[in-house]
Amino acid sequence: MNKVILNYILKNFLKRFLIVVLVFYCFGMILNLFEEIEFFKNLNVSIFTPLILTSILIPGMLIKILPFIIFISSMWFMLSIRNNKDLLTLKVFGYSNIKIFFILALTSFILGWAILILINPITSSMSKYYEKTKSNYSRDIDHLVTFNKNGLWIKEYFDDTHRVISANKPQGLNLLDVTIFHLDENSNLKEKITSNKVNISDKKWILENVTIFKPINGVLESKKLENFEIFSNYDYEKINSLFKNFDTMSFIDIVINYDDLLDSGYNKSFLKQSLHTMLSIPFFLLLMTGLASVFTMNNLQKSDNVRLIVLGLITSVLTFYFKDLSLALGQTDRIPLILAVWAPVMALSFFTFIGVLQINEK
Repeated sequence: MNKVILNYILKNFLKRFLIVVLVFYCFGMILNLFEEIEFFKNLNVSIFTPLILTSILIPGMLIKILPFIIFISSMWFMLSIRNNKDLLTLKVFGYSNIKIFFILALTSFILGWAILILINPITSSMSKYYEKTKSNYSRDIDHLVTFNKNGLWIKEYFDDTHRVISANKPQGLNLLDVTIFHLDENSNLKEKITSNKVNISDKKWILENVTIFKPINGVLESKKLENFEIFSNYDYEKINSLFKNFDTMSFIDIVINYDDLLDSGYNKSFLKQSLHTMLSIPFFLLLMTGLASVFTMNNLQKSDNVRLIVLGLITSVLTFYFKDLSLALGQTDRIPLILAVWAPVMALSFFTFIGVLQINEK
């Protein structure tokens, strides 16, 4: 009998979770599809292109709001078994409030790890494909920057000159082993510049140990300078912001390749934030399930349904606001970054613990 009841709880809880995920997926599809159509409206592409790109973008976005999704699923499940008296029946068979809470919370916790390990690598690959496809069609200069195993590559357009920049890797506010090609409108070489180190703290780049090559009468002549300056559309902050996309980097990638990513020039703070944000997801799911249980198990009156739903939504909004505020404080060095990521989890843990003690008495 206990196995039957456990299967009933898990089956109905996961069923509602999948339904909520599907609803959010469809809602996201509708909202983002208009944006994709607007982007491709003047391009010669199939009508299916915006639809396909939207469909592969949404799963990564859903992972960001998993705590909200699990909270709604838990509230829905708890309200349903409370309203149809199944909660009383479960208690008759020995399933107390605290036992039901632990079943749902543990399920959410395991679900969080399963999504991180099994689903997240797939959604990150889909997001990479989305970014790559959009950059191929985009005429916006912000999309002409890429970072791969060969280093950093930048392409800029000016009135009568194209500039192609390659760097071995970033290091703080500098780019190392930089080569700059200036091309005319017909892609003929006008000038080649090499530098050991380039400071990109602002849009006036300062090059050190510079060699400038220019073709003169068919001969490539060189000139060495200690310092040289060029103006670019990019600075450190702008380049760094282009690679702060959590969706394109999976949890497994960060864990396995953490040191390699650092050596490649990825920002250490960004990697720490990404890693700990992902690590906190299973704990957020557990705690949001706990909050839903606390709200719904305090009494069995159906008249409280609307009040509970409104209270739950307000709590979710405040939780996400506090999460974003804490992260902003960490990013601006007001508090340690790791503390900023985990502070909302610790605060939720306190309130959930108090609430669980209360429902255990009922």
